[in-house]
Amino acid sequence: MHRFPVRFTSLVLTLAALLAGVRASTNGDNLLGIGPTARGLGGTGTAAPQDALGAISGNPAGLSFLAADLPAESDVSLTFFVPHVSARVDALSADSAAKTYLIPSLASAGPLGAKDGPWQYGLAAYGVAGLGVDYRHSAVDTTLGPTPYPLVAGGRTQLQVLEVAPSLAYKVSPEWSLGLALDLDYGQLTLGGPTKSGFAAGLQPGVVFRPAAGFSLGATYVSGKPVTYRGVTDFDGDGTADNLKLEAPQQFAFGAAYDFVPGKLLLLADARWVNWGGAKGYKDFDWQDTWVYGLGVQFEAIPKQLVLRAGYTFGDNPVKTHQNFNGTGAPANVTNVQGKYVNNYYYETFRVIGFPAVVEQHLSFGLDYRLGAHATLQAGYTHAFKHTITEQGTNLLGTPTTLSSGLSEDSFELGFKYQY
Repeated sequence: MHRFPVRFTSLVLTLAALLAGVRASTNGDNLLGIGPTARGLGGTGTAAPQDALGAISGNPAGLSFLAADLPAESDVSLTFFVPHVSARVDALSADSAAKTYLIPSLASAGPLGAKDGPWQYGLAAYGVAGLGVDYRHSAVDTTLGPTPYPLVAGGRTQLQVLEVAPSLAYKVSPEWSLGLALDLDYGQLTLGGPTKSGFAAGLQPGVVFRPAAGFSLGATYVSGKPVTYRGVTDFDGDGTADNLKLEAPQQFAFGAAYDFVPGKLLLLADARWVNWGGAKGYKDFDWQDTWVYGLGVQFEAIPKQLVLRAGYTFGDNPVKTHQNFNGTGAPANVTNVQGKYVNNYYYETFRVIGFPAVVEQHLSFGLDYRLGAHATLQAGYTHAFKHTITEQGTNLLGTPTTLSSGLSEDSFELGFKYQY
């Protein structure tokens, strides 16, 4: 029997420490796949995960169909994430502080019991979501000239979520597998003041069906996971820090994969529905549900040594625009955020500038280079093309104002897989 790695707990604690700098945003604030393999395939793999990280995070039923010649596997990877964020308030513009954020991930999987038995275990820890900006000491963080008020709310924000996912898969038959992951989330949120944290738990069931040789279908559901961040910011300006409940949204994902040339050319397609509009916190700031579509291709360029990957993903920007909003300081011009009333101008600057999760298109590449019978070196690159949203309305003084945010992203992945 293969056992969970003895040092997995210490590795998770190390990962949590590294995660403290993450503020990545892709489709909404969800990362586009976990690890270099899934990210190199554009986040696809619901029907045919290609490694332990991809299976545990993407569809735990896929654990049953990982390589059978070496049934156990350990993965470790690091993503170097570089967002490029900018904002404009009328004639004033600024770039968010430029940094590179490190997103680690690790996983272990193998048979639970006999090598050829129906049960497989998985255990993984990874950064699953993040978002943030830092406009401190910039043009949009100042009080200038005839505007005796801060220009924006949300000039410094940061959200990061670490997920630990123990998983099981049961191979019902050579064609069918069922899987279940217990998702344990630890989140940290900063909204201008001290960082607050909280925990949540959810479930991810999944299924993989192989109706014919080389053809796979998969589906998975991710339950919502609400975290309450206590005393995170003063929404209504009464001098008391307020709570915010922020829920990782429920999701459904469906996928198909076809091995056009067995062992050589694999094509994958995924569709994922993300319920931002029904998730606490996100619905309060008027995010909308989105569909995310992905295509991936994997080609074995050198038999048993070099595998190449590419992927493309499109998902609508979930942040709605509110044209002609009334942000004057009248008592009626407010929005209810979980029982607290926020002036419309600051509500809109927080939505558009404080949390600009607006990118829509991603292009990715990746490769595996086998170092020997057991070890594989992995690498990847993903680019999120720049997308901008713009709103027009009035500020606190009743003067017409224009708010705008743009976001693009680059990420580089390095990983190591060991099979045994």
